[in-house]
Amino acid sequence: MTKAQLKQSLALAQYPRSAQYDPEWVMRNLMGPNVLWLTEALTQRMDLKPGMRVLDMGCGKAVSSIFLAKEFSVQVWANDLWIDATQNWSRIQEAGMDERVFPIHAEAHALPYADGFFDAIVSMDAYQYFGTDDLYIGTIARYLKPGGQLGIVVPGLTHELGAQPPEHLQPYWEWDFGCFHSPDWWRMLWQRSGKVRVESADLLPEGWREWLHWLEVCADAYPGAPGQAEMLRIDAGRTLGFSRIVARKS
Repeated sequence: MTKAQLKQSLALAQYPRSAQYDPEWVMRNLMGPNVLWLTEALTQRMDLKPGMRVLDMGCGKAVSSIFLAKEFSVQVWANDLWIDATQNWSRIQEAGMDERVFPIHAEAHALPYADGFFDAIVSMDAYQYFGTDDLYIGTIARYLKPGGQLGIVVPGLTHELGAQPPEHLQPYWEWDFGCFHSPDWWRMLWQRSGKVRVESADLLPEGWREWLHWLEVCADAYPGAPGQAEMLRIDAGRTLGFSRIVARKS
């Protein structure tokens, strides 16, 4: 696939900001689903203004952090456990965002930030790994200013499952898919804490199709793509998608 063909393949009408980014840069830094699409989908539900301080939890290779800084003129603390901060700093500098994006290496339960420091906290395809704990919402909300927003987009379900996944998904199901939950599940988890007020909780309208399309485009570069793509193709949106949740600190 030529660069022009790749760019065309990654240009979705619903994500015009993402379509402006170098497709080869996006592919070089892939980690699971297309994080630019997820970030743009989340910001369509959030209220980000220039100069805000934003925590990007589980930022991976800081692609989402760079996007937020460029598109919304916010300051971003790019927090990740799996990716070294020095590696991210190199990417941030290459993107010309070294005055707006600050890489941090920290575990989600041991964050080095002051209470009430952030105007917004976001997380794309990461919060499910540490945030399903009943008590974690209290941990993360402490770092938000009163009235600050918390937003996530994560692999999710149309509805909660029983002890076993549906029969058509069983050949593809991995044990750690147990962290996938429906928007209603996330709404209940956050709302009952009293720490935040949930403003919206939904499935991305074409989330499963976008996930499948991304896997098909990057099949050669992403080892898990063939099996996951077949799973999504067979499921056809009956069970899997992306949960998008936005809340505001009470």
